[in-house]
Amino acid sequence: MRAYIRRACVPAVLLSAVLLAGCSSESDSGDSVASQEPAGEAPVGEAAVEASKAASSSGAGPVLEVGETGEFATGETDEDGENYKVTSKMSVKVVSADYVTAEQADRSNEPENGQYVKLTLTLKNVGAAPAEIMTYGRMEWEDTDTAAQDASTRDGAGDGRSLDRACKPGQSVTGYLILDVGDEGGTVSYNGSEDPNAEGPVFSVNLPE
Repeated sequence: MRAYIRRACVPAVLLSAVLLAGCSSESDSGDSVASQEPAGEAPVGEAAVEASKAASSSGAGPVLEVGETGEFATGETDEDGENYKVTSKMSVKVVSADYVTAEQADRSNEPENGQYVKLTLTLKNVGAAPAEIMTYGRMEWEDTDTAAQDASTRDGAGDGRSLDRACKPGQSVTGYLILDVGDEGGTVSYNGSEDPNAEGPVFSVNLPE
C-alpha cells in the first residue's frame, strides 16, 4: 500500500485537496403510535457513482501566495493502484520564492525553460496517519500564455532535509526546490496525487513577478 500527499498541508500528495475533519437519538414512550417518515431512497446508478467519488476523491488544492499557508488531503490506493481513499492531511507554507542564476542555484547548466526559481516550503503532517511527498517529476509551471510544463530539477536540499520524504503525524520539514520555469511570474503546481478523480493539483503557488 502506498501513501501519497494534492495545491495544508495534500495531497494532498499530498498531494490532489480535500480537508479532513475529525448523536444520539432518543425516543419517547407513550400510548399513541408515533407516525414515521418514509426512509429516503438509496442512490442508484449514476447517483451512486457520484456519491462514491465524493467520499473518496480529493478536491482542488489551495492556491497560495508567498507567506501563506494552506492544507491538502493525502491518500493511498490499494495494491493494484485503485480504490483511492483519503487517509491524512498536510499543511504547506510558502516561505519564499526567489529567482536565482545557475551559479546561485549551484548548477552547471543554464535553465532549459528560461529561469530558475528557488521555492522554499515548510510541510507539516497535521493529520492522523503518515503521509508522503514526492515532488520530483511532479512540479509544473504555467502562465496565461504558456501551457503547463515540467519544472522539476534534481536540486532540493534546503537545510539538509529533502522535502521528498514521509512524515509522521506532527512532523514537519523545511526545504527548497530549484525549479526551471519559463519566466518570472506564473504558477507552479504540485501534481503528486494518485487520486484518479482529483479535481486539480495538490497545491499551487503563484510566483512573484
